[in-house]
Amino acid sequence: MLDSLGVEPVATWVLHHHERWDGAGYPDGLAGDAIPMPARLMAVADVYDAVCSARVYKAAGTHEQAGIVIVKGRGTQFDPDVVDAFIDIAGEFQAIALKYPD
Repeated sequence: MLDSLGVEPVATWVLHHHERWDGAGYPDGLAGDAIPMPARLMAVADVYDAVCSARVYKAAGTHEQAGIVIVKGRGTQFDPDVVDAFIDIAGEFQAIALKYPD
């Protein structure tokens, strides 16, 4: 799939996964639909992984804690539709996290 898309679109998605739905993110302060959809999806997945993964400065959080953070960010940090989709398939996120632990 990458060959048909090229590297540039994928790099753009990665670049913008810290943008926020409300425009308060970085690097470009994009808001709403100006954020590429793949970047909006990556933002939720990234936060889920950040909460659930152990770091040198924190213990791993739970699936439930990640869900709380994501739902709390609905409409501000995250695209509301993406959060709604996350809620619909949250069990799949949990299954993947359990299958591939740190």
